[in-house]
Amino acid sequence: MSKLTFIDLFAGIGGMRIAFERGGAECVFSSEWDRFAQQTYEANFRELPYGDITEISSRVIPDHDILLAGFPCQPFSISGVSKKNSLGKAHGFADKTQGNLFFEIARILRDKQPAAFLLENVKHLVNHDKRRTFNVIQQYLTEMGYTFFYEIIDAQNYIPQHRERIFIVGFRNDLYFGEVFDYPPPPPVRLFNFTDVLEDEVDRKYTLSDHQWAYQQAYKEKHRRKGNGFGFGLVQRSKDTVTRTLSARYYKDGSEVLVDQEDENPRRLTPRECARLMGFPDTFKIPVSDTQAYKQFGNSVAIPVVQAIASRMIETLIKIDCIDIQINAIQLPIYELNAVPAVR
Repeated sequence: MSKLTFIDLFAGIGGMRIAFERGGAECVFSSEWDRFAQQTYEANFRELPYGDITEISSRVIPDHDILLAGFPCQPFSISGVSKKNSLGKAHGFADKTQGNLFFEIARILRDKQPAAFLLENVKHLVNHDKRRTFNVIQQYLTEMGYTFFYEIIDAQNYIPQHRERIFIVGFRNDLYFGEVFDYPPPPPVRLFNFTDVLEDEVDRKYTLSDHQWAYQQAYKEKHRRKGNGFGFGLVQRSKDTVTRTLSARYYKDGSEVLVDQEDENPRRLTPRECARLMGFPDTFKIPVSDTQAYKQFGNSVAIPVVQAIASRMIETLIKIDCIDIQINAIQLPIYELNAVPAVR
């Protein structure tokens, strides 16, 4: 019986890998250019990812069943576009350093022809540049010979974090004959609560100083007077709390998610709490500085969401007789706080 295989492109710290390994699949190749993310990836999977995908020939990449890619979102995100516009810089596909990396995915799809793929990005990708960007992506995926579907999913149905991302699922045309891919329905109840995320003991270094807290309050008040909602997000220690989206900029001031403390200033989340908020197990190693950890978890995926999609994709591949894999391999719990990530 064959083993379902996948490759992990723009791998970050391996969030998508964890999701698919929990589904019984095996990673046969990974690529990530950031050296700090490589360090975290290697610490957890005992595998150093290849570097810059633009310098990797398709001949180096093994044959595989599924291509995974959470390609860089900054050129397409609302905040990324606004920042680049303010600096007079290009965004989207015109961003030569990040925006054109989708075409590396298209190259590998063309050369390796995997049975399926899963791409992840910010929801604004759909409407970027008056939808012209997404039209180009659709055109390329069609020309590569794939039927594909997309859906914007808010992770708050799975985890206590408002996080909307687009997930594009595709299947090779000669294997997939006209059926509609059904994205997984959200679980009836959230898989864990915000109180499950919080650590029992937290170093005081995560509490805002008087100066930091005064600045945050002044900044929010300034924008309130302008009629917008910019500023910190203060959350309570409650099982009903749903946080704002954790971003890669969290290391700067923690403003997206500040935890209320009754008798003192609010505090940032710790890196471990950020990991939990994204669905990473407590066994996941964090070998880098707080600054790098905040960037890494802010750039990662909500693992329970990807795991649900992975299970549905594997079920579909089995249904169309594309692969021969044990059905019980995908019947794993969708979230386990203390689950051990697969390592080899």
